Amino acid sequence: MTSSNGSSSAARIPPADALSALRTPPVEDRETLPDRVWTVPNALSVLRLLGVPLFLWLLLGPEADGWALVVLMVAGFSDWLDGKLARWLNQGSRLGALLDPAADRLYIVSTLIALAVRDIVPVWLVAVLLVRELVLGILLLVLRRYGYPPLQVHYLGKAATLLLLYAFPVLLIADGDSWLAALAEPFAWALTIWGTALYVLAGLFYAVQVAGLVRAERAVRRAGATP
Repeated sequence: MTSSNGSSSAARIPPADALSALRTPPVEDRETLPDRVWTVPNALSVLRLLGVPLFLWLLLGPEADGWALVVLMVAGFSDWLDGKLARWLNQGSRLGALLDPAADRLYIVSTLIALAVRDIVPVWLVAVLLVRELVLGILLLVLRRYGYPPLQVHYLGKAATLLLLYAFPVLLIADGDSWLAALAEPFAWALTIWGTALYVLAGLFYAVQVAGLVRAERAVRRAGATP
């Protein structure tokens, strides 16, 4: 991917004043990571992706909520584990930096839709998070237009993702009439509300960063066009 002035997007360094618009620091600079594929964290991310159709079939087909719950819990644990292993084993990679958040987003969107179909979560919650993903997709196109790489993963977005991934299994437990369901319900909705709020807030931070980068890029172009 190249910018309009021909420079490589990987070599682009966003201006400091634009980056200052972002309140949450990046977890790791993707462009400094090695270009590796065969790593343990990447394998965990791929396995998490393969669990998405399995979870949807279990939840919407035979409605085997117990096994669907197991898949969700394993997905949430592996999401935490692959980041830890990447640091412990020094196996961070560009592919992993892209694959991990992609798996997270796919799990969140697909799980929300499945839970909405089962009437476990309200449709408005699904709409809020889908609009957030749509906005981020548009922002990614804007970044490409100006020659910048995708946005980095930030602590706030990662925390929101973990809250939602932990909320979904508890929502499944709360979908019943037993004493365990009654006990799980307040925790399920607390995790869901906090996760949704932080997820939307992280999206706003991303939007602020993109706006800052675009303003800075336009200022540079105007200055370059001035004789």
